[in-house]
Parts: sequence; C-alpha cells; structure tokens
Amino acid sequence: MQKLEHFLEWGGVKKDIVLLVLSGLSLVASMFHLLPLPFDAAWVAIILCGIPIVLEAVIGLVTAFDIKADVLVSLALIASILIGEDFAAGEVAFIMQLGALLEDLTVAKARAGIEKLVHLTPQTARVLQNGGECLLPAEQVQVGDLLRVLPGETVPVDGVILSGQTSINQAVMTGESLPVDKGPGEEVSSGTVNQFGSFDMRATKVGEDSSIQRMIRLVQSADAGKAKIVGLADRWATWIVVIALTAAALTWLITGEIIRAVTILVVFCPCALVLATPTAIMAAIGNATKHGFLVREGDALERLASVSRIAFDKTGTLTFGTPQVTAVRSLCPDIPEDQLYALTAAAEGRSEHPLGKAVVRGYQQKTGQPVPQAEHFQMVPGRGVLARAENREVLAGNRELLAEHGISPEDPVQKEAEAFLNQGCTVIYVAVDGRMAGYLVLSDTLRPESRDMIDRVSSLGIRPVLLTGDHESAARTIAAALHIDEVHAGCLPEDKLKWIDFYQEQQQPVCMIGDGVNDAPALKRAQIGIAMGGIGSDIAVDSADIALVDDEVKELPHLLALSRRMMTTIKINLTFSMVLNFAAILLAMTGILNPVVGALVHNAGSVLVIIHSAFLLKWRVRRLN
Repeated sequence: MQKLEHFLEWGGVKKDIVLLVLSGLSLVASMFHLLPLPFDAAWVAIILCGIPIVLEAVIGLVTAFDIKADVLVSLALIASILIGEDFAAGEVAFIMQLGALLEDLTVAKARAGIEKLVHLTPQTARVLQNGGECLLPAEQVQVGDLLRVLPGETVPVDGVILSGQTSINQAVMTGESLPVDKGPGEEVSSGTVNQFGSFDMRATKVGEDSSIQRMIRLVQSADAGKAKIVGLADRWATWIVVIALTAAALTWLITGEIIRAVTILVVFCPCALVLATPTAIMAAIGNATKHGFLVREGDALERLASVSRIAFDKTGTLTFGTPQVTAVRSLCPDIPEDQLYALTAAAEGRSEHPLGKAVVRGYQQKTGQPVPQAEHFQMVPGRGVLARAENREVLAGNRELLAEHGISPEDPVQKEAEAFLNQGCTVIYVAVDGRMAGYLVLSDTLRPESRDMIDRVSSLGIRPVLLTGDHESAARTIAAALHIDEVHAGCLPEDKLKWIDFYQEQQQPVCMIGDGVNDAPALKRAQIGIAMGGIGSDIAVDSADIALVDDEVKELPHLLALSRRMMTTIKINLTFSMVLNFAAILLAMTGILNPVVGALVHNAGSVLVIIHSAFLLKWRVRRLN
C-alpha cells in the first residue's frame, strides 16, 4: 500500500511536469506563430491546464459553495476566451499549473504509523490450561486467564505477575531507556518485552482494553483532532473574487469597454498569491534539509512558526538514551576503585542486561583494555549476576541479590547510594568474597549540545517543557541542568496527550519532540511534531511532521527561526503581489493595459515572488553570541 501511494503521489508530480512542458511550448508557438495550426496554439495550454481548474472551481461551488482562488482564475480564463485573448488565457493557466506543481511537491508522503503500531500487537499468547501450555491467538485471551511469558517474548495482554522474576523493556509505553525489574504482584502491559526470565501472570485487561490497543486509538484520535492549515490564497479568495468582480463590473458600466473589465480580471488573477506560499515553503524545506531536517508535511513549517511552547521527551532526545557509568565507589581499602570496576565488568562480561553491557562498555572505553575473564557465570533475572573473577567471588546487582546472600549495605553507604537514586541514577551494588565492596552508579547522560539549544530556543520566546515517562527525580535533575522550569514526569502516552491538549486549549500551540513509540500520539496531536530520525522508532517518525535525520538537536533553533523567516517571506510576497495587482487594476481601468500586456505584467510579479522566495535556500539565523 505504501509503495502504491508513493507511486501515485509522484505520478501526480510527473503529470504536472508534462502538462507544464507541453503548455509552455504551446505558448511559445502561439507568441511567435511557429505552427501553422487552424487554431491558436495557446489552446493547448487552455485545455491541458485551464479546463481542470475550471472544473474544480465549478465542483467546489456546486457541492459546497466553496470559493477558492481557482474561482477567480476560472473567471479570468473564461473572460479572456470570450473576447478572443487566447494567449492571455493560456498564460494564466500555465502559471496556475506551475503553482499546482509546487504544491504537489510539498504534499506529505503517505504515512504508515498506525499500521506499524498494529504490527507491534502480540499475535499469540501462552495460556496455561489443564496443567499444560497451549498457544492461542492473543485476541482470544479472557480476563482471569493464566499466561506464561518466556524471555524475548512480547507481553500479550495487561496483567499481574504471579510468579517469576524478570526485567521488562517498557520503552514502547513509557520511553524509559532502562528495563524495569518485575516480580510477583507487579503489573505488566501488553506490547512490552520480557527480556530475562520467564514468569506466569493473570490477565486483567484484554482485547480493546489492553495498553497497546489504547495506544493505537490514541494515535488515530490525535491525528483526527489536529486542525489543518488552509492556504492563504484560498483563505482570502472570497474577498478577492468580490473585489475583482466589483471593479470589473464598475469599469464596464462606466467606460462601456468590456476589454478593460476582462483586463481587470486577468491582472487580479491570484497567480502570485498562489505562488507566494508554496515557493517559500519549497525554499525553506531545501534549507531545512541542509541542516538535517526532513520535512514530511507541506504545511509543517507554517505551523511551526506559530508555536509558543516546545515539549521535549527526555530519553533519546535531550539525552543519549543509553546508560553510562558515571561513578565508582569502593568501600574496601584493599580493593581500589579501578579493581572494583574491573571485577564488576568481568562479572558482567556475559550478561545480556543493558546495565551489564553498559558496565563492560564503560570499562573498555576508560581503560582501553579487554574485560578480565570470569568463571561460573550465573544470571539471576530481576536481581543481577554472580561470577568468579580473578579468583574472587563477585556479586553485582540490586539490594535484593545481596540480601539473598546475607549481605546488607551499611546505613551510611545506603544513604550515599540513595542520593544518587534520587537524582534518577541506577546503582549496582557489588560484593566481593561475601562482603560489601562498593557500588557503581549509572545514568543516562545529556547530549552536550542540549543546554545551549534550550537557551537559544528560550531566546526566541518559546518556552520549553519536559514531558517524560521517567521518574520525577530523574526528570527534575535533567530539567535543572537544562534550565527547563516546567516538568511533567511519569507520563504515559495518554498523559502526554493530555498536556498537549491542555496547552493548546490555552491558545499556546505546542511543538512536540520525541523519539519513542510512546511519543507517537503526542507527535500527532501537537501543532507540529518533530521525531529523532536516527535513533527514533519508525512509528515516531511516521507520526511526526518533521524528522531530525542526524539527531543533532543543536540545529533546532535554526529550524524554529527559519519557519518564522519563511512566514515573513510569504507575507512580503503577498503584500508585493497585492500592491502590484491593485496598481495594474488602475492601469487597466484607464485603458493603458490590455489583457495580454496585463498578463505579462502580472506574471512578472509571479517571477519576482519566486526569486524572493529562493533567498530562503541559503538563509541562516544569526547568533548574537
């Protein structure tokens, strides 16, 4: 389906190009009388480009009394033909076809975010029946059924763990970068992934009530609830039609010369008005592309220019989204910190847990040496690891793992570790040869450009907001480091959606920036959605209007300023075209301009609009510092 829609979209562009080439050649032949035809060659342009415009205008008027710019274009075409000014009619049709081509080039590509969400929906479930397991379609699971989930499987429905220890990747729902340890009595959501350890659970929410199905409905409703921007030419079309018809009618009545009235319709034809927006948008999109932004919606930059708040997801957007070792603390004089780090890395050497991998990766980056080999490796799901390294017994994990082996951190150590936990960090406790030896601190780290980017965004008068699924402590720590005053933590997808709605109901349009599946509804509902294209999920990118291809958030202030510059360019284009039109009307009323010359003067204005828009291609925001 995606390939078909893509083909049809570019088929429309190719059709516009073919029509423009044929119409342009016909106008050249008409002007210089190159072809010995029994009719004016300009009729080729009238038929190919003009008739579709007239038909669309008639259909809009008849079916919905919808007065758009093509109504005035149709009047100019018909009037020019009636008085025998075929070249003028063909020229107007040609310019309008050029505008149609530019609009087609800025149309959004077909998106498949909802379909990809559907693919995330678990298809089967292991149901415990009659002392055994049987695989059933997930939609047949009933509330109260007992299920078993093995390592690597997706949780089929919402439920409560009855037995077993595991770690769950909840990024699809919360965006959290680290898996969450779960045990009996704790809840799990459909669509999340069981990483380590099997567990049995009781189903509590199934079918349409499950978390992943609620996510799908949120994305659908968010897309339907977002208002669409109407083109400026169409927005003003009713007034333009009234003014043009009134001026033409009065001129005809006063002078008695119909050619002057027709000339008014030709020069007032909103070609430059129609070109003002798409040419500026095309140039701005080209500029944005050079700075790493893929603009997926034609009117995305127009919407971006009006935002007053910018909402950031934390993990993967302002931070790298991967845990890193930020501190190593040894509690034993005979085990220095470097040795404690090496022993922990050795114990975690064969671990598949993201925290274990982070420890190994951090040790290798810091020392430039391979991790020491360990023996008798054992992984305890939801607890940690046990291994023998350098002839020493090493335990690395949470407090529960140490407690199971009769080891308890002393109060001063516990308070010190809790200080890190309150900052949103993760602590791995380490015991060596049966005694508490120290701990390692891991945390998600800020992108180095994030603070400067936030400051520059604030300088544009746009207020930053942090919307994250992470815990309050982690969110507050990150926000303080970035000078973000407004923080909403622990947000599920529906919570982010509610905050977006809240701000926009207060007439504060929001730009949402995120990278995860859980950000998709908010990206859809916001005035404008920007997804991290490099590390972001496919669903987040499909839900967004703009994708940041290289994940360099430092260019975000440029994009915001560019959108405003684009709107300024559009307004200048519109003002210029309208002034030119009114001046041409005065000349047409006095008989100085005839339809052909009027069309040439008018279309010269269209060319100037295109040239002015082209300056956006190389525009760059100036930094004050």
